[in-house]
Amino acid sequence: MGMVGGGREALIGAVHRIAAQMDGQIELVCGAFSSTPQKSKLSGKDLYLEPERVYGTYRDMIQKEGKLPADERMDFVSIVTPNNMHYPVAMASLDGGFHVACDGPMTVNLDEAQNLERKIEATGKLFCLTHNCTGYPMVKEARDLVAKGRLGKIRRVVVEYPQDWLAERLEASGQKQASWRTDGRFAGVSGCIGDIGCHGHNLAEYITGLRITEVCADLNIFVNGRTLDDDGSVLLRLGDGAKGILWASQVAIGSENALSIRVYGDKGALEWKQEDPNSLIVRWLNKPADVRRTAGPGIGKSAASAARLPAGRTEGYIESFANIYKEFASAMAKAIDGKPVDDSKFDYPKVRDGIRGMFFIDTVVKSSASESKWLEVPE
Repeated sequence: MGMVGGGREALIGAVHRIAAQMDGQIELVCGAFSSTPQKSKLSGKDLYLEPERVYGTYRDMIQKEGKLPADERMDFVSIVTPNNMHYPVAMASLDGGFHVACDGPMTVNLDEAQNLERKIEATGKLFCLTHNCTGYPMVKEARDLVAKGRLGKIRRVVVEYPQDWLAERLEASGQKQASWRTDGRFAGVSGCIGDIGCHGHNLAEYITGLRITEVCADLNIFVNGRTLDDDGSVLLRLGDGAKGILWASQVAIGSENALSIRVYGDKGALEWKQEDPNSLIVRWLNKPADVRRTAGPGIGKSAASAARLPAGRTEGYIESFANIYKEFASAMAKAIDGKPVDDSKFDYPKVRDGIRGMFFIDTVVKSSASESKWLEVPE
C-alpha cells in the first residue's frame, strides 16, 4: 500500500494504516502524506519508512513507484485526503496502473464520480470505497436477516447520524478538520450530509437491499458564518414501497458519533448502533426480542467471518475498516496473480456505491433548495 494524505495532524490516516495491516495481508511501503513535502517527509520518518519511498507529492510517488520492479512497488493507493483531492489522486493512480482504495465521499461532485467510473472501466483496475459501516459484523447480520425475509416486507427505515463536534464555529480557530469540512472548496456541495449523511445513505441501502428512489430534504445552517449545512433531515422513498427518514447533524450537543439504524418489516424489526456495534437487537411480532452478538451463538456465516475475536471481546471502528481492506486485499490478490476478478463476489463498497452516494448528496442539496421538494434520485 502507498498512502496519499494521512500525515501529521491528520484524523483518519492512522485508522486506515492500522486497519489495512491488521490481517497481515497489506503492508504500508510508501506514501505522500501531506501537501507540504517537508511534512510528508517527517510523517514518513514517524512511520519508519525508507526515506527514498517517502515522496513530496502524490504524482512523484505514482511515477517513481511505477518504475520499480513489480515485486517491490506498491500495488494500490489508499487515499485519505480532504474530499477535493480524492478525484485527482484516484485518476492519476489508475492511469499509473495502480488499484485504488478511497475514503468517502468518493468525489466532490457527480461529474467527477462518473468520470472516475469510466476510468476504472477503461483501466480494469479495482476500486474500493471505504464506507466502513458495512464492515461491522452485526451490520452484515442485519443485511442477511433482511435478505432471507426474516423481517418480512420492509415498511420503514430510520437512520440517524448525530455528532456535536461542530456545535460551535470551530473552524474559526484554525482547527484543520473543521476548516476543510466546512469549506465548499474542499468538502464539496454539502457539509454535514456530504460528510456523514452519506454513510447513513450507504448503511440503509446495504442493509435493506433497497434503493433510495426519491428524497424530500431540509438542510440547515445553525452556526452563524457557515456556508455549508451542519444539519439536515431527509424524508426517503425506497424501492418496494418502503419509506424512510435520514437525520444527520454535527451540532447535536451531547452526541459523539451516534450512527444508528432501525428497520421495520411486517414480521419483525431490527436496531443497530455504532456506539454499541457488537449488538444487534431483533424484535418480533408477538414474541420476545432477541439480541445477537458479534461472534455469539446463532449468527450467520457472513457476520461470523467478519469477527476476529471470541464473543465478549470488544471489536469496533478500526475492525470495520479492516474488514473492508481484507476483502479488497483478497480481490487484489487474484488480480495481481493474473486471474479474472468478479468484484461482485467480494463484500466491499465499490465505485457504484460511490456514485449512488454522490447522486444522493446532489439530489438532497437540490431538494432542500427547491420549492417542489420531492425529487427523484437518478440511477
